[in-house]
Amino acid sequence: MIRQRLLRQTLTIARRDFVATVFTPLFLVFLLSPLIMIAFGVVGGIGGATLARGSTDRERIAVIAPASDKPALTAADARLRQVFRPDEAPPALEVLTPKGDTAAQARTAMEDHEADTAAVLYGPLDQPHIRYGAHGKRTADYLAALAETVLRDRASGAATALSHPDKAPFERIKPTKSGHSQAAFFAVFGIFFLTLFLSTQAVGTMAEERSNKVIEVLAAAVPLEAVFLGKLIGMFGVAVLFVSFWGTLISQAIQLLPIDGVRVFGDVGPAVGVPAFVVLFCAYFTMAYMLLGAVFLGVGAQAQTMREIQMLSLPITIVQMAMFGLSSAAASSPGSTIAHVAEIFPLSSPFAMAAHAANSPELWPHALAIAWQALWVGVTITIGARAFRRGVLKSGAGPKRGKASAQPG
Repeated sequence: MIRQRLLRQTLTIARRDFVATVFTPLFLVFLLSPLIMIAFGVVGGIGGATLARGSTDRERIAVIAPASDKPALTAADARLRQVFRPDEAPPALEVLTPKGDTAAQARTAMEDHEADTAAVLYGPLDQPHIRYGAHGKRTADYLAALAETVLRDRASGAATALSHPDKAPFERIKPTKSGHSQAAFFAVFGIFFLTLFLSTQAVGTMAEERSNKVIEVLAAAVPLEAVFLGKLIGMFGVAVLFVSFWGTLISQAIQLLPIDGVRVFGDVGPAVGVPAFVVLFCAYFTMAYMLLGAVFLGVGAQAQTMREIQMLSLPITIVQMAMFGLSSAAASSPGSTIAHVAEIFPLSSPFAMAAHAANSPELWPHALAIAWQALWVGVTITIGARAFRRGVLKSGAGPKRGKASAQPG
C-alpha cells in the first residue's frame, strides 16, 4: 500500500509538471527552437559559401604557352580534374599567349588586380618555371602535374585515356570497423546533444517553485524523494515528446534524400545491429537524462535566485562537455583503459555504453550497465532530496530532535 501510494504521488507530480510545461505557448517556442538554430546555421553557411565562391570565382591558374599547346593543356586539365571533388578542384585554368619576355608576363599576371592568380607556369613544358602566391603551393603542384601529363600524352601519341574502366557503386552488407567507430561517435554526440539541450531545464524547475513557496506545500504532502522523481519523470516526458516530434520529421526528411546521399551511410552501422542499437540508444538516452537531470535538479534546488541559477549553468555545462570528451575518447578506443573508466563512471556511463554498443556485438554488458546507471539515478535523487531537506527545509534531523525534546517534558 505504501509503495502504491508513493507511486501514485510520484506520477501525480510528474503529470502536474508535464501538463504545466507542455500546455503553454512557450513550449511551442521551445519545440520549434531548433528551427531557429537551423535558420541561423543556414544563413551563416550561405554567407560563408557566398564569400568563398566569390573568392574562388575570381581565382585562376595560368599557363603561358603557344597557341598550339592550348588544346593539349585543356584536354589534360579536363582529365585531371575528374579526380577532384568540386569544392577541392584547382582554380580555373587560363592559357595565355606568350608576349615577349615570359618571365615579366608571368610577374604581371601574378600582380593583376582584376584576376586573383594563384600560380602561373611559363617556359618549356619539360623544364617549366612555376611561380605561386602565398596560398598557391598546391596549385603549383597541380601545374607541374599538368605539364607532366601533356608530355606523357605526346610521348604515347594519344591525348585520350588509354583505359576504359567499368565503374559501379558497391553496397556493403556489413559495416566496416571504421563504420562502427563512426556510429559510436554519432551515438555519443546524439545523446550529448539531446541531454545538453533538454536536461538543463531541470536546474531552474526546483528553484522556481522554491521561490514561490510551492515546494513547501508539496513537501508537506508528499515525500521529497517522490517530488524529485516525479519532477524528473515529468521533464523526461517533455523530452520524449520533443525527441518524438523531431525524430519523426528527420525520418521523413531522410526519405527525400537522393540515393547517392543515402549510400554514404551504407558503411556506417552498429556492431549489435540496427534494431538492438535503437533500443539501447533509447535506454541510454533515458539513463543519461535521468542521471544528469537528477544531478541538475539537486543542484538547482539549492539555488535561491535566478542569478545563482545562471552561475550554476557554467559548471554544469563544463561537466557535460567533460563527459562528452571522455566518452568520445572511449568511442575511438574501444576496450582501452579510458573506455572502461568512461563506461564505469556514472555520469559518462550512458554515453560510453552507447558507443560500446556500436563497437562490440556483445549484449550482456548492457544489462549490467543499465542496472548500474539506474542505481545511481536512485542514489542521486536520494542525495538531492536529503540535501534539500536539510539545507533548505531545515528538517533533516526532525525526528531525533522531537524525540529528544519529548523526554524532558
